[in-house]
Parts: sequence; structure tokens; C-alpha cells
Amino acid sequence: MIINSQGIVNFITDNFIVDDYWKYLANGFLVTIQVTIFAFIIGFGLGIFLAMIRVAHKDLAPSWKTPSGILINILNKIANAYITIIRGTPTTVQLLIMFNVVLINLHNLKLVAILTFGLNSAAYMAEIFRSGIQAVNPGEKEAARSLGLSYLQSMSRIVMPQAFRNCLPSFGNEVITLFKETSISGFIGLVDLTRGAGILISKTFKAAPPYFASALIYLIVVLILEQIFHALERRVSHD
Repeated sequence: MIINSQGIVNFITDNFIVDDYWKYLANGFLVTIQVTIFAFIIGFGLGIFLAMIRVAHKDLAPSWKTPSGILINILNKIANAYITIIRGTPTTVQLLIMFNVVLINLHNLKLVAILTFGLNSAAYMAEIFRSGIQAVNPGEKEAARSLGLSYLQSMSRIVMPQAFRNCLPSFGNEVITLFKETSISGFIGLVDLTRGAGILISKTFKAAPPYFASALIYLIVVLILEQIFHALERRVSHD
């Protein structure tokens, strides 16, 4: 047991403590968390907006003869095209296009990654929210409208709280997926957790310790996120 314990200590010291090698993983992890959080904010906000447009187009059946109808119809077509393109192309390709074409003059790699993953996640969150809204009993909407609430009021006060409850499991999966997808940020040179592990390998010439360490960090965070969303689901179900 003493030999094994000493061996573990030596292993950690040689691969992560010497020359502050652990900082490559720590700094990369910090970047990964930052990209995930800000991309989530973008994806959440834009996803709700896209979902509302698609649901409003279905519920209101707007006419092309009125200004509001024209606006909703145009926005719906844009939303449909956006969701189709984003969901139909690989995230890696989207990241490279944003870096090499769309944001070619933007030298902030972290911002490029945040925008890419945020816009990507928005398409998936839009469909999650849309399915959650459609799962709400139509009678709830009719009751709200009969009480004098406008369409936006009925959606924000009656429908959306129930829709969020309906789509919470899928929403949690999307957040976890977003966190793991940020591992491709190294394709544009951003030093995230995975890229940090790669740099550490170039320093130590050992592939196993950095990769297993980064995989363990991803796993721990995913397990924590799962527990958080499981707790939210139980809380919502109880309420």
C-alpha cells in the first residue's frame, strides 16, 4: 500500500506538479468554462426567440397582407433556414467558417468560439423549447386569451413556465453537449482544456497522463451537471 501510494504521488508530481505543468490544464479548463457559460447565454436567449417565432407563426397563421403578418412570416422563414443549416452541418465546420471567413478580422479566439457555440446551441435549444411549448395543453392558451391576456402575455405567464418544465431533461442534455463540444476549440488555436492537454504532451512527451486527466475533468463536470439537472427536475416535479 505504501509503495502504491508513493507511486501515485510520484506519478502526479512528475506529470503535473513539476514545472507547474498542472497550470496548462487549469488555465485551459477556465477557458472551457468561460466559453460554455457565455455560449449558453447566447444559445438560451436566441433559442427562446427562435422558438417563439415558429410557434407564433403556427398559432397566429399571420397574413402577408398586414405589416405584423409580413414580419412574422419573414422571421419564420429566416428561423427555419437558420435552424436547418445549423443542425445540418458539423460544429467543427461552423467553427472553422466563423474563424476563417465570417470573423476573419476578429483576433479574439475566445470570442469567436463563444459566438460559434452560442449560435450553434441556439438552433438546438429552439427546437427543444418549441417542443416544450407545443406539449402544453392548448386549452391553457385558450383560457388565458379568454381572460383578456394578449398572445405575448399568455405565452410569458402561462405557457412558457410549463414549457420549461416539459423540456427540462432535453435542456439539460443540450447544456452537457455544449460543454463537451467546446473541446474542438483547439481547431482555431484557442487553448481550452483539450488544447492545454496537447501542449502538456509536447512538454512531457507523454500522451496518457494529460489526456486521461482532461477526460476525468470533463467527466466530473458532466456528472455535476447531471446531478444539478436531476435536482431541478425533482424540484419542478414536486412543485
